[in-house]
Amino acid sequence: MFVPVTSILVDDQDKALAFYTDVLGFVKKTDIPVGDAKWLTVVSPDAPDGVELLLEPDGNPGIQINGKPAAQVYKKTLYDAGMPFTMLGTTDLQKDYERMTQLGARFTMEPAKTDFGAQAVFDDTCGNLIVLVQKD
Repeated sequence: MFVPVTSILVDDQDKALAFYTDVLGFVKKTDIPVGDAKWLTVVSPDAPDGVELLLEPDGNPGIQINGKPAAQVYKKTLYDAGMPFTMLGTTDLQKDYERMTQLGARFTMEPAKTDFGAQAVFDDTCGNLIVLVQKD
């Protein structure tokens, strides 16, 4: 068993694609129209046949909480609490932190050693906080 695709909820697929490719360094793998949205995935350039990250729209009106799409409520709740939506890995946290900062990424936590490895947290511009971790 393995994970072929994992999702991150985004408020704008085009903005997410630009951030995840131009700032984070992923490459676009799939871009297929699906109604008003797309099946839009990115992958690591080091593992083009590895796990795909689906940039999934958060605006599906099918399930709502207080008149808003549930995914948007969930994301905002996590974000407002300072809780990351997911975790991405790196082999050189300091190098990626410096590169991403130069490209305009906003970090809410600078690199620090933790019990789980070195970590930093950044805002993906699409409504999520993301942990960037380097395992020892």
